[in-house]
Amino acid sequence: MFRDCVRTEQLRYMKKTERERIMYNYKIVEQVSRKKKSMSGILRKVMVIFAVIANRKLKHATEKPDTFQNIIELIVEKLDGMVDSTMGKWAPRFVNYISTIFIFILMSNISGLFGLRPPTADYGTTLALALITFFMIRFNKAKHQSLKEIWTGMCSPLPPWLPLWAPINIISEIAIPISLSLRLFANVLSGTVIMALVYGLLGVIATAWPAALHVYFDLFSGAIQTYVFCMLTMTYVSQACGED
Repeated sequence: MFRDCVRTEQLRYMKKTERERIMYNYKIVEQVSRKKKSMSGILRKVMVIFAVIANRKLKHATEKPDTFQNIIELIVEKLDGMVDSTMGKWAPRFVNYISTIFIFILMSNISGLFGLRPPTADYGTTLALALITFFMIRFNKAKHQSLKEIWTGMCSPLPPWLPLWAPINIISEIAIPISLSLRLFANVLSGTVIMALVYGLLGVIATAWPAALHVYFDLFSGAIQTYVFCMLTMTYVSQACGED
């Protein structure tokens, strides 16, 4: 049945003229683009509403905190501990940025649990996050290291007067945003595609047992990829800041 439907759709597509095919492909791209924008918009609204509620609650905090305040304080405490254990003395300067991208990526990755398409399943989102990290690395390296130290690092492990390894180190620096963005994008997209195939092939039969797949691909894998992205960001930025 499924193969017959696919075959019928392929025959219809082949019978279209070139102009009709272009318009058909354009409509598909437009529909996907609208869906991506709507998913990202929903996620942004949820995060803004949560931030506003949390801000108001903390402004009127009492000595005896309620459940919501305890949850907020627990989240902040865990994020502070994660950043402090990795970045040390640089943690106070970057904790806000790391906490923000951690919450955003985690919410994006687990949005599939609520029937939404994860924004991180689009390469534009992950590339933007990786570029922010990349420029932060470059800025802090230029701020905290001298030109001599930067050049010595580029020539490492050889001495600075023998820059044989400089091209390789430059390529490795340029590859940082590519590896960060592709790792997150590929892992989230693979889970999204697998779940789409499960629901597309099984249809109404896929009711209860795909929940286990959602727990793995959306919750477990999503949390792991969030942690990996933030840990690599903290490591790169700490190395750029150096021992100054």
